[in-house]
Amino acid sequence: MQAYMKSTMPFRGVANPERRAMTRRLFAEHPLSDVDTLVGTALELWRGATHREERYVAIDLTGHRAYAAWQTPALLPLYEEMVVTGAWWDFVDEIAARRIGPLLRASPEALTESMRQWARDEDRWKRRTSVICQLGAKEATDTALLAECVTANIEDQDFFLRKGIGWALRQHARTDPRWVLDFVAAHPALSPLSRREALKHL
Repeated sequence: MQAYMKSTMPFRGVANPERRAMTRRLFAEHPLSDVDTLVGTALELWRGATHREERYVAIDLTGHRAYAAWQTPALLPLYEEMVVTGAWWDFVDEIAARRIGPLLRASPEALTESMRQWARDEDRWKRRTSVICQLGAKEATDTALLAECVTANIEDQDFFLRKGIGWALRQHARTDPRWVLDFVAAHPALSPLSRREALKHL
């Protein structure tokens, strides 16, 4: 697992299905009383982790269905810390698509400007998050925001940004292929990797 993930943090060797079964029991047996306790517990797990699965559990906890009502823009600083300090695709992609993306759709007035800023941040993982956070949006995709986040990073040489751009465009092509075809045609600066990924199924 550690070799595949190219991780300096070791793994315990717990597979995802086993971890999910364990966390279902754990979270049911130890309910949290309020959102501050949720944030504090997630950060304690995250910051104190010695193995990668412990950080997966912290992310799992933030998305537990019992705490869905606590998913508000107030959690953005928590997710930002996880993105910046996690600094690898396994953490970042889950947080971007399954935590920040739903927040953006539920509270666009609070999150849109943050994603615009993240698209130009020095941290590449915040930039990747801004690009891929709308993966699950389908018809609710804010194409103006998607276009802005992609174009802000279109000439970046970073592999993870180029791959993320292609992934975001490819996913939106399932909903609006014409928009993606037009966007790709209008942006010759797209890297070959981004272009290939964007047009993969068109």
